[in-house]
Amino acid sequence: MLLEIKGLTKRFGGLKAVGDFDIHVDEGEIVGLIGPNGAGKSTVFNLITGVLPVTSGTNMFRDRDITRSQPDQVAALGIGRTFQLNPLFPEFTVLQNVTSSFQLHPCSSLFDIFFGTPKYRRNERFIREKAHEILSLVGLSKEANDLARNLAHGHQKMLGVARALATKPTLLLLDEPLAGMNPSEIQYSLDAIRGMRDNGITVLIVEHNMQILSLCDRVVVISFGEKICEGLPSEVRANSEVISAYFGADYVC
Repeated sequence: MLLEIKGLTKRFGGLKAVGDFDIHVDEGEIVGLIGPNGAGKSTVFNLITGVLPVTSGTNMFRDRDITRSQPDQVAALGIGRTFQLNPLFPEFTVLQNVTSSFQLHPCSSLFDIFFGTPKYRRNERFIREKAHEILSLVGLSKEANDLARNLAHGHQKMLGVARALATKPTLLLLDEPLAGMNPSEIQYSLDAIRGMRDNGITVLIVEHNMQILSLCDRVVVISFGEKICEGLPSEVRANSEVISAYFGADYVC
């Protein structure tokens, strides 16, 4: 088991944002974490990655307890993530945005960088080559030299994914990757995420867009901070609690 979350709870004063939440992700899976707006999905991501402190519960990654780890420590262990608000460098090119994210795993010493040694130049070539591979994976090869601010919305979202991939994750957490996209951008993004799994990256996706179900091996549904359903996409679609959470009790037959 790659990731195992047990009893995850987060309180903000008297408000329980996430309560006794369990989820696990096996290596090679695409797992969806879905729920209505405000259900607690992004809070779960923030608790996994150390952005928010956990009130109670445990986060285990590759049998290692990361419950109290800081975000940089979590990333260094192999968990990458994106954010709903895409933190890009708008005046950098697409390629520069990706190469800048390789700094989590520096290959050159300060001496090499300052004096521009052959080792530094080799490492820079290696980083550029890997960045181009990542851009190819997310379908942005043709846009490599474009400024990030000039990209269409869907491409900007995928550039955020590319930056996360540059941290060399084993597990990639995608926070609402389809938000604000038109139908063609959604299809492009779904294809790109499938390609990531084909390249050995395990994916956990937070979404409220039910179209993500077509991508997932397994789906967990959260509502008001608690898990209400887990199963195959076909099982989740037919679950009365899920239908009620999304559309209200009047829609449940």
